[in-house]
Amino acid sequence: VRDEESGYSKNLFCMPKHYEEDLERVFIPHGLILDRAECLARTIMQDMGSHPTVALCVLKGGCKFFADLLDCIKVLNQNGDKSVPITVDFVRIKSYC
Repeated sequence: VRDEESGYSKNLFCMPKHYEEDLERVFIPHGLILDRAECLARTIMQDMGSHPTVALCVLKGGCKFFADLLDCIKVLNQNGDKSVPITVDFVRIKSYC
């Protein structure tokens, strides 16, 4: 998201009442994030072929996206003509520096 992006009006989204006063805008809608997760899952499936893959989640911030990505890969594994064997692991880091 670029700095000059104004995002979307919060009135376009359903959200819990307790967030209404705290939020001004929505920068990235959930549907767009899910679409990106699905695109990334397709790319992973295409690039990895049937090679075993280790999926590594950086806790805590990446957990939800990671779960969505793995769900997309699972669907592609079940419905596709090839399957990517995936091992899942988690790391927690102290700093991004």
